[in-house]
Amino acid sequence: MFVRLVYESFRRQKRRKLLAGAAITLGVTVATAMIGVATDIGDKINRELRQIGANLVVSPQEDTLDVEIGGVDLKPPSDGAFLSEPDLPKILGIFWHNNITAFAPVLPVNVSVGKNGPRKDVTLVGTYFAKRLSYGTDVLTTGVKTTYPLWKVVGAWPADDSQDVLLGERLAESLGAKNGDQISIAGRELRVSGVLSTGTAEDDQIVAPLGLAQAILGKPGAVRRIYVSALTKPEDAFGRRDPKSMSGAIYDRWYCTPYPAAIALQLTQAIPHSHAEQIRQVAQNEGAVLTRIEGLIFLITLAALFASALAVSAAMATAIFERRAEVGLMKALGAGKVAVAAIFFAEAALLALIGGGIGFAAGSLLAHQIGQSIFNSQISIQPVLLPVILAIAVIVTFAGSALAIRRAVGLDPVFALRGEL
Repeated sequence: MFVRLVYESFRRQKRRKLLAGAAITLGVTVATAMIGVATDIGDKINRELRQIGANLVVSPQEDTLDVEIGGVDLKPPSDGAFLSEPDLPKILGIFWHNNITAFAPVLPVNVSVGKNGPRKDVTLVGTYFAKRLSYGTDVLTTGVKTTYPLWKVVGAWPADDSQDVLLGERLAESLGAKNGDQISIAGRELRVSGVLSTGTAEDDQIVAPLGLAQAILGKPGAVRRIYVSALTKPEDAFGRRDPKSMSGAIYDRWYCTPYPAAIALQLTQAIPHSHAEQIRQVAQNEGAVLTRIEGLIFLITLAALFASALAVSAAMATAIFERRAEVGLMKALGAGKVAVAAIFFAEAALLALIGGGIGFAAGSLLAHQIGQSIFNSQISIQPVLLPVILAIAVIVTFAGSALAIRRAVGLDPVFALRGEL
């Protein structure tokens, strides 16, 4: 009898049930798409933000020393502190090595440059352009081409084992140099393979292979800093805690979360005599962007579910009003409040499951479309999310139906059978 009552309700009130089901489906569709995007958006936005450049920097440990005796600063001069180039592949061995998208070592050298005219003192920056490094079975081709993908070169990038250089566009203009020219740098005749445009200090500098800068400086294997581009999680209160104050499982949880500080610590442990830290402005701006976008997604999801609950409430209230005589008859025949409520909640649950299933499928398609149109990549909804979506659909439907069902179980059968409230 219980099943027949529920079936007859759907058969006789098709339009009401269709409206309520449509409301649930629309709300769940938006919720599914937003949850799917939220679970995948962190990495995708992080990869987009990595176009800006590095968010971590590794420098010699001596640069962080703060030694002062009797008011005299005994800190070693920074020009004498270097990292070792052979240690760079160790970056591929850290716990979060898969989150390292690229890195670029740099070695600045002050040089004199000239081309058929007065010479100028400028900075030559040695670095990798597209260097292939390996550590165990892990291989990464890295350098400024991947660390700073927004850098533009008119001409050709130098090979990492060549004697070619890039001139910053402002420096090239002041020297009157162009692609293919020979230019005198630190007493060496070098070929300009291209003109570099970055919009930053490099436009006034020379960018050269790291080996060439080491040869000019006379320090083989020397590296001044390493700029690292890594996919990170925005820091929360837990991420900002001092790891020295943690122990056991708490420390493991912090260490195994891709916070910028956690990856920086792992870089410090991998590179001997080094200190890694966030490039604060970059990391904080990225964290703020991700937090605000995730907050916006959360608000959109709540708004969609709230609107769905309101629509279900209106549809259920109308349906129960039309069935007040039926409710009165059931109560007159001895049905208790629990039995009457069970019928309506069963109808609501069935509506929620049907609408939730359809909404899950539609939301998956919507999430896929959002990924293609905004990120030019696929956002896939995992099947494991289906029970969560169905549970949300049931909760929203019950929340929207609760007031109407409460009024139904409170009806007086005498007035209900007479068509009165």
